[in-house]
Amino acid sequence: MKEPTAYSHPARHETAAVEIHHPTPIAPAHTVPIVPVQPGTIPTVASVVLPDGRIVTGYAIEPTQPGPVAAKPAVSRTAVNVALGGVGFLAVCGGLLLLTTFITALTALITQLITLAAVIFGGWIAVQVFSASGHSGGTTVNIRKAVIKRSHFHG
Repeated sequence: MKEPTAYSHPARHETAAVEIHHPTPIAPAHTVPIVPVQPGTIPTVASVVLPDGRIVTGYAIEPTQPGPVAAKPAVSRTAVNVALGGVGFLAVCGGLLLLTTFITALTALITQLITLAAVIFGGWIAVQVFSASGHSGGTTVNIRKAVIKRSHFHG
């Protein structure tokens, strides 16, 4: 057998009176700015005739002027920072490109200097080895007839 719960109805049907409540809308309150009145002066009373014929009478209130708005810069600071970062990045990339170009040129110069030194030094050695004219300095030995007897040299 089923026990009645808060969500189920008992086996017998009972009818109860149902009350329906409709919320009453509340009109929003409009606040009117308070105009300071100098002591001794009374503001003028104005009457306005509405199109349906009603007359509304009240004090004339000067509309409030909004305060000055701070001038907004034409370009945001974020855009300026991004642009400056881009300029700096391009400067660094240009500097790195110049640095690599400089290193390449320096390497080529050193290679050419080594090659030039090898050519000059090799030429100097070739001239020393193959020169037949004028041997200056040192000891010159002319061997005309040499007789070798018993491991002795007779000249």
